[in-house]
Amino acid sequence: MNNPAQKTPALESSALESSAQPAGHDGRGATTVADGVVAKIAGIAIQEIEGVHALGGGAARALGTLREKVGQKDLTQGVSVEVGQTQVAVDITLVVEYPHPLQQVADNARDAVYTAIEDLVGMEVTEVNITITDIHVPSDDEDAEDARTEPRVA
Repeated sequence: MNNPAQKTPALESSALESSAQPAGHDGRGATTVADGVVAKIAGIAIQEIEGVHALGGGAARALGTLREKVGQKDLTQGVSVEVGQTQVAVDITLVVEYPHPLQQVADNARDAVYTAIEDLVGMEVTEVNITITDIHVPSDDEDAEDARTEPRVA
């Protein structure tokens, strides 16, 4: 007598074939996305957020200023990622433009990173941790510019 609860070998193999595959692996080969690529996508997404002045802490920003003077820009500055098989975790350090609400800027940046990585990379973002290390006051730029234009000696 035939037991309907038993699976035939043909049914078992088709069930295995239809099971979920990791992102970028469909049986025809695997796609691996480097950490640097994911970090760059996050960095680009954050730069478009109103109220974000810069990415990175003080030392990273100083090094970034030197890079920009020689014509290079590090889009991953202030962004750290951990990429697994199907998931990504992101840590971001940024400076917010005064007087933008800090939590709102952080929430907008977080949303942008989630959307960009999930849409472009196709991986689940498990968390986006944001550390705000400073606020930028526009008058600081004006004071520094005035100091450069005024003669130091008479």
